Amino acid sequence: MALTLISSAFSSNGSIPAKYTCEGADISPPLDWSGGPANVKSYALIVDDPDAPDPAAPKMVYVHWVVYNIPPATTSLPEDAARKGLPPGAKHGTNDWKKQTYGGPCPPIGRHRYFHKLYALDT
Repeated sequence: MALTLISSAFSSNGSIPAKYTCEGADISPPLDWSGGPANVKSYALIVDDPDAPDPAAPKMVYVHWVVYNIPPATTSLPEDAARKGLPPGAKHGTNDWKKQTYGGPCPPIGRHRYFHKLYALDT
């Protein structure tokens, strides 16, 4: 079974609602997953933008959110989990704003893509 990550707030390849961007409340979206392997010890989540700063001439991958050490029994993060609290034991990594929290989409120009990557780890 494949590890699947979805959000009830937007569809795959769809637009992320303003609520989850710098133009809105800038809160983390709800995320749900399934299909993790039986031997998973923790999950790690990275949200990034491969189109920074300009989709016509990308120069870097900009990291918006890093969460690691997510317990193996966890299958979701509720809306605004970055501020309201992560699961016990989970920790924030540092994003490209040099902050340990969620930083929503805030493109300086053009339409960017945002990848939500969930990793099932054996450690």
